[in-house]
Amino acid sequence: MQVENIDAYEALVQFLYRAPIGLVQTDLAGAVDMLNPMASSLLMPLATDAGLDNLFAVLDAVAPQVKGLADSFGEPSGVVCEALRVPLDQAHTAPGAPQVLSISLMKLDPQRLMAVSTDATLEMQREQETLRRRLRSAARTDALTRLPNRAAVREQLETVLKRPENGTVFALLFLNFDRFRQINDTLGQALGDQLLVTLADELLAAMAERGWGMLPGARRIDAAAGSSHLVARVGGDEFVVLLDGLRHLDEAERAALRLVDLLSRPHMVAGREVACRASVGVFWGAGADGAADADAVMRDASIAMVEAKRGGGARHVVFEAAMRERAARRADIEAQLRTALAEDQLFVVYQPVVGLNPDGSTDHAAGVEALVRWQHPVRGLVPPFDFIGVAEECGLIDQIGDFVLLRACTDFMRWQAELGANAPRLIAVNLSRAQLAQPDWTAKVSAILAQTGMAASSLQLEVTESLAAQDEQTQLRLHELKALGIKLALDDFGTGYSSLSSLHLLPVDTVKIDRSFVCKADTSHHHQVLIEATVKVASSLGMNTVAEGIETEAQALAVRAQHCAKGQGYFYSRPLPTDALVAWLRERTA
Repeated sequence: MQVENIDAYEALVQFLYRAPIGLVQTDLAGAVDMLNPMASSLLMPLATDAGLDNLFAVLDAVAPQVKGLADSFGEPSGVVCEALRVPLDQAHTAPGAPQVLSISLMKLDPQRLMAVSTDATLEMQREQETLRRRLRSAARTDALTRLPNRAAVREQLETVLKRPENGTVFALLFLNFDRFRQINDTLGQALGDQLLVTLADELLAAMAERGWGMLPGARRIDAAAGSSHLVARVGGDEFVVLLDGLRHLDEAERAALRLVDLLSRPHMVAGREVACRASVGVFWGAGADGAADADAVMRDASIAMVEAKRGGGARHVVFEAAMRERAARRADIEAQLRTALAEDQLFVVYQPVVGLNPDGSTDHAAGVEALVRWQHPVRGLVPPFDFIGVAEECGLIDQIGDFVLLRACTDFMRWQAELGANAPRLIAVNLSRAQLAQPDWTAKVSAILAQTGMAASSLQLEVTESLAAQDEQTQLRLHELKALGIKLALDDFGTGYSSLSSLHLLPVDTVKIDRSFVCKADTSHHHQVLIEATVKVASSLGMNTVAEGIETEAQALAVRAQHCAKGQGYFYSRPLPTDALVAWLRERTA
């Protein structure tokens, strides 16, 4: 029995000697009673001149808290601390030596401590590599949709652009949703985010169904994994689809058509159907047209997308080099337009709207329409055609519209004071989609009326028929404006989506017959019939009519013959600055 005990003791000693972990037994003060060779090897880089006689002295420079933990541990036995990481001073370690130690301390009994030390270098490196991968993945993933983000697209594109020519090319489809800002304003941010997630899922499903190598879950695609097909969200309501391995432009265009069709269908969000069409720009090829890097490819694809929007939306456009120059011009105009707003370069002119009385006389004080103009310090007078479209695209149209409304109301009240009974009785101001999308815009109009002292009934806001018939939210906003006592006019009637049969559905007081009908009123029987029908339907609904674009006496006589209530055009007057308008009114009402 005694021999067996000796053998067991020898076996234990051999185990401790050969164990791949460091073991140190001390008293409560840290004095070392026993340590194995691995502990000596691991702790020696931390030892001072005092050697390895006291564990707490050895650890004092890198883990001084260990002694305090041991002193405060009141239990007779148990774990004092576990897996405490201790970095070693690399200046005093040989190449390949441990860089990080893991220290665990146990209380064996009321008198003894046992420290366990291991080389945690590889474990720390693995953890750091895992963290780097997670951070890299997070940096390449859109937080809302879990799709790859712009950084992931850039990385993938760079890989595609740098590869050797293999007879295939890629296509980048840049998608932006039409009217998404209005949807966000009307439904709220939360539902807008849900819609984006729904759209992301639909894009992924469409790609998987088409069989372009996309699988469900491709939103977590790793660009280094080999597949070059990618669906990503690159910002706001902008998505891209990268298709690689194509041989013909037709393949990319078919993909774009498919996505436009898919996204034109109603989408279910929180139990309600939401219509959200998309415009798609298509960039085709590898570095074609001077696009040598990923940023240039995405820029050119987005330029083509803007062209699709300018064409009416819900369509795709393939990028051409000439588009880049047009985009640069628009960017230049946008920058100058922002300066114009800040430096009061914009001003308002007024075109008279005359009353066409049944007795053949003309009421020159019936009203005016306010129109914005831009006096550029270098270019001179910039026509609206050159900047209104850009203002709509870049989100400045609401600021311009608000400026025009305030200036028009202010001038109107000044005319009342100057001209009395000969002042215009009504002022018309154009209303933009961006203004209608402002949740507080009705209150803003009410505040401007109160600020200027103008009666609501003297203000007429004009909307295009395509805007007026757009959706329930737009019509609700129009009804709010009408409830203030403001008059509403349907501008450019005959060019948009409305028809005579649906005119009664729109909350308007006046129908403005488009100049494309009026310009042929004296020569085309067909156009005369259309004008006559419009006047009769509008009259039966209690609406007035205005004939726009009258340029000749013959046209004026023709629209009078069709009983239009009012006329407007160069035959009566071009748009005039306010002082010239006052003079014009005085001359004609004298």
